[in-house]
Amino acid sequence: MSDPTVSIIMATYNGAALLPETLASLAAQSFRDWELIAVDDGSRDDTVRVLRDFGDPRVRVIVSETNNGPVIARNRAFAQARGRYIAGLDQDDIALPERFARQAAWLDAHPDTVLVSTAADFLIDGAIEPGNWPRPMPPVLIDWLILIRNPLVWSSVLFRADAARRLDPLARPELRYVEDFDLYHRLRPFGRLAQIDEVLTLYRCHALGASQVYNGIMRAHGEKLLADRHQALLGEAASEFAALLVRHVMACEPVPGREALERLFTGIATLRADFEGHGDYSFVELAWVDREISRLWWRLCRAGIRSGTLQLHHALADRPSAVALGDGRPADLMVSQLIGGVRAIRRGLGRAG
Repeated sequence: MSDPTVSIIMATYNGAALLPETLASLAAQSFRDWELIAVDDGSRDDTVRVLRDFGDPRVRVIVSETNNGPVIARNRAFAQARGRYIAGLDQDDIALPERFARQAAWLDAHPDTVLVSTAADFLIDGAIEPGNWPRPMPPVLIDWLILIRNPLVWSSVLFRADAARRLDPLARPELRYVEDFDLYHRLRPFGRLAQIDEVLTLYRCHALGASQVYNGIMRAHGEKLLADRHQALLGEAASEFAALLVRHVMACEPVPGREALERLFTGIATLRADFEGHGDYSFVELAWVDREISRLWWRLCRAGIRSGTLQLHHALADRPSAVALGDGRPADLMVSQLIGGVRAIRRGLGRAG
């Protein structure tokens, strides 16, 4: 039997309820030259039976008698992969029918690209809702965003196996639950990271998802990843800056005040200057980055104003010169100021009581 073009690696654990829909999305792919290596991580439900009863010879099931976590399971799956391209897919997400066809064609046509993702929407209680990731996302914007947050959905990525085999291991267990984010950083030296601006992936949100169940570990490991990434540039300030990024950029918590906002964007300004100085980016590409920074400033200001921790006049006074005033949508900020004022009064009454 010849090797397939695409190897899908999947860690499964107690996924019997949602796994059939994911498997059905693989059966519906227009691109047929794939294999699935599913490593079951000690499930206590019918996950293994669901995989085996699927009845497709392209599906290989590896059963672990003990639960070692999804990172170990994915690494075991990768070790068995035979395809020249590796696809990420979680047991509860959906690959739309043209996903692998479009991605394999992209990597075939772009030898300088090591990984290509797709745009994604949310799947919530059976309903599809728009994703909140930036679109479109050209390579320069991915390069920028991985410095401050994880911009890619694991279940949407396809990457070159030969580049990934130069990493040892593929995913690092000490960074579990942000191991995909770490992988994108480690693959970047081997080629560009790109995205097809078409929704070809549905990311399922539910209470038992890893991002909900293991949120504390995810945050701690996200801070470690970003602190290590920025240590050479920021020195001792890297840890505090990483904590601010995880809390307010990745987890979208409102900033507690104007001082925290200033510290965060002082760090971002330092990253931006280094980004331009060490990258071969055009003026147009850098404009993509600056627009995203501007939008981030106003998103954080809006959240802080609405929560009552920032005042609108402070946000306007502290606005960096590179942040476009028009991105702030003044009418929306005025409404946020009213909401924030009410919330601040309620907090004051609560403390007084």
